[in-house]
Amino acid sequence: GSNIILSQDEMKLGEPVTAGAVMVDGLGVGDVGNIVMRDRQHLAEDGILIVVLTLGKYTNQVLAGPDIVSRGFVYVRESEDLMEEARLTVQDALEGCLGSSRGQDWNRIKTVIKDALSDFVWKKTKRSPMILPIIMEVDA
Repeated sequence: GSNIILSQDEMKLGEPVTAGAVMVDGLGVGDVGNIVMRDRQHLAEDGILIVVLTLGKYTNQVLAGPDIVSRGFVYVRESEDLMEEARLTVQDALEGCLGSSRGQDWNRIKTVIKDALSDFVWKKTKRSPMILPIIMEVDA
């Protein structure tokens, strides 16, 4: 960009400086990184699916859910069948994952949920929303 040098007596054009895009994020200027911008673009294009479920701490059983919340993906009231199929897909994937003798590995469970739901949604809609599993653990 152009560089202008100001002094008490004169104004002159200085040496050019390297300049790029500046992101403005309401509160600050330039503090939004590439990863944040990529996530925002992804959310804007495909939306998000949030999977919420509750597991028993000692029983390794699903006590509630899985419930799926959609934002920016589909209008749920017009896509109830799709959302129910998605919920059943997650439920089936969980049963296979939790039925194994291995202990509770939260990362593995979340990966199983993401993979199963992502594959299902892509086959049905050719879209890839961000998938955010939320697992709550309770003493039961």
